[in-house]
Amino acid sequence: MYRPNAAKQKLRAGAPVYGCWQAIGHSLITEVLALTGYDIVLLDHEHGPASIADAVPSLQVLAGSPASSMVRMPWNDPVYAKRILDIGAEGVMVPQVNSAAEAAAAVAACRYPPAGIRGVAYGIARGADFGLAPDYLETVADNLLILCQIETRQAVEAISEIAAVDGVDGLFIGPWDLSGSLGKLGRFDDPEVRDTILRAERAILDSGKWLGSLPSLGRSPAEMVRDGCKIVISPADITLLRDAARADIAAFRAGTAAR
Repeated sequence: MYRPNAAKQKLRAGAPVYGCWQAIGHSLITEVLALTGYDIVLLDHEHGPASIADAVPSLQVLAGSPASSMVRMPWNDPVYAKRILDIGAEGVMVPQVNSAAEAAAAVAACRYPPAGIRGVAYGIARGADFGLAPDYLETVADNLLILCQIETRQAVEAISEIAAVDGVDGLFIGPWDLSGSLGKLGRFDDPEVRDTILRAERAILDSGKWLGSLPSLGRSPAEMVRDGCKIVISPADITLLRDAARADIAAFRAGTAAR
C-alpha cells in the first residue's frame, strides 16, 4: 500500500500531471477513474457527501492502480489532516490558504514532530501499512504532495510568502472562489477577474513552486499546461456523468425526431 508517490515523481521530472475530481464518494467511481489513466484522483471532501470512512475503500482502490490519491480537506484542519493521512492519502489539498502562517499550519499538520504536530500512530495506521512499511517515518514527509489553494484576493497578495513555506509543494488556484472574492462570481470575462487570475499564475511560476489549477479563462487543460500549469485537475465525476448523459439523451431525441 505505501509506495512512492507517482504523481510527485512525475512532477519532479518536469512533466505535468492531469487529475479528476471525485465528489460522489463511492469507491466504484474511484475505481473507474483510476483505471482510465488519470495521474491523480482527488477525493473532494470540501464539497460533496463523502466522509473519512467513505475514503478508505477509495484509497484502497487507488493503491492498486497507477493513479496517485489526493484528498481535498474541508478546511485547514490538523485533526482532519491527521486522519486522512493515517488512512493513506498520498496528497492533500488545503482550501482557502490566505497567508504564510496558514500555509505553515497546513504543513505542520502533515509532519511528525519535531518538524510538525501530526499525531503519531504510524505503528498501526493504514497509511504506514499498519506498521509494516519499514521506511515510512523516514520518507513520508518527502513523499507526500501538499497543495495550498489560492482562492481570495488576500491569498493572491501573499503568494510569494505562501510559496516560501517549506513543505508547500504547489499552489492551486481556485478560479471560482477567487472570482467570488472579487465580488464577481463566475464572471471570467471581467478584466479584473482575468487579470487577477493571470497575476496569480505568474506569481506562482516566479516562486518556483508547482502551479496547479482547473481550466479557466476559456483555456483547455492542454492550454493551461502550455501556460506553465503543472497540475491540472479538470473534470469531476459528476460533470463527466452529467454531460455524457445529456449528450446521450440529445442524440437519442435527435435520432428519433428525424424518423
